[in-house]
Amino acid sequence: MDNFTFSEKLKYLFSIPVIIAALGYFVDIYDLLLFGIVRVPSLNTLGLDADKVGTTIINWQMSGLLLGGILWGVLGDKKGRLSVLFGSILVYSLANIACGFLPQFPKENIVSIYAALRFIAGIGLAGELGAGITLVSESLPKSLRAIGTSIVAGFGLLGAVVAQLTVQMTSEWTTSYFIGGGLGLVLLVLRVSVSESGIYKDIAHDSSVKKGNFFLLFNSKDRFIKYLKCILIGLPTWYCIGILALLANQFATVMKIENLVPGKAIMWAYIGISAGDFASGFISHYFKSRKKAIFYMLLFTIIGVALLLSGFAKTENSYYFFCAWFGLGTGYWAMFVTVGAEQFGTNIRSTAATTIPNMVRGLLPVMIIGFDFFKPISGIINSAIIVGIIVFLLAIYATLTIAETHDIDMNYTE
Repeated sequence: MDNFTFSEKLKYLFSIPVIIAALGYFVDIYDLLLFGIVRVPSLNTLGLDADKVGTTIINWQMSGLLLGGILWGVLGDKKGRLSVLFGSILVYSLANIACGFLPQFPKENIVSIYAALRFIAGIGLAGELGAGITLVSESLPKSLRAIGTSIVAGFGLLGAVVAQLTVQMTSEWTTSYFIGGGLGLVLLVLRVSVSESGIYKDIAHDSSVKKGNFFLLFNSKDRFIKYLKCILIGLPTWYCIGILALLANQFATVMKIENLVPGKAIMWAYIGISAGDFASGFISHYFKSRKKAIFYMLLFTIIGVALLLSGFAKTENSYYFFCAWFGLGTGYWAMFVTVGAEQFGTNIRSTAATTIPNMVRGLLPVMIIGFDFFKPISGIINSAIIVGIIVFLLAIYATLTIAETHDIDMNYTE
């Protein structure tokens, strides 16, 4: 990093690929978290059970992310990073606009229609982060990668805050869906100015290199273990968001906290995550280690979660405080996705970087199933503790044993 002047650093860090990737992730997060924020009011308006039906719909959305991660990841390696940035945003933008028309759909099929639209939106949303991080990682000098990807994720995650504020300022939840879809279509126009990464161009027309072969991640034991560890590192983020924030109303009941709003819990968590993502790149640069940055932030997260579930949150605002705390800790999300991109060669980098975060998102239903399984036996708090212990132990093990990628040269193939 010291090889560049300050003005040169700024030129790289605020280049077109970084700016467009950050804006893209902003819209992606807005639309990704929007259902969680409008879950209760939208389902109540449609005459549905917010808890029972809401879990079903969020599971469909996460399943779409899982499928979409594979689809867009493979496409990004076969056809280029830009093909994903254009295609994915078109899919989820149109799906979100359609969600705004839900009150006009037949009531007898409304659950299936809502779930189908969130599934389609999930498929589209799956492509944004991995393609953006891959493009930025390949476009920036290796000494600036961590900070560049942190800028993308840190700014992008503010989309969750804007989503919550939009819902609060608009009188109808449907308007929020229209705004999200509209922002996506505007971004689609802006992306015309983005160029393909030079590293990918070098292999784009090389027929001897197998590009976008998803099974390359599994046909080598070492590569598969590396891929699995990348996924495990990210699990605590969606444990915190998907259980402690998204299902905050369930915790409010047993903690005897009144007026706790899941949408606000998500907003405060993402304020923390955004700040953490900005910080993670600088922490990684300071220690010259991706692993140390992630490990220290994991420990910070564990302390916040432990205090929250130990009963230190006694009021609405104190619960939001702990959401911001564990959000700040899980702000290693940008670093985690960057590590996923750096672990693999150019010919499957988009596949890995796009599927890894979406595998984590797609495992949220598994975590929720575990949470629901233990609830009748142990209660809501202890159930969250059990799932949390499993998730954090797996993440710490994976972080400590995965290969360090700080300053690694990314111009290679598998």
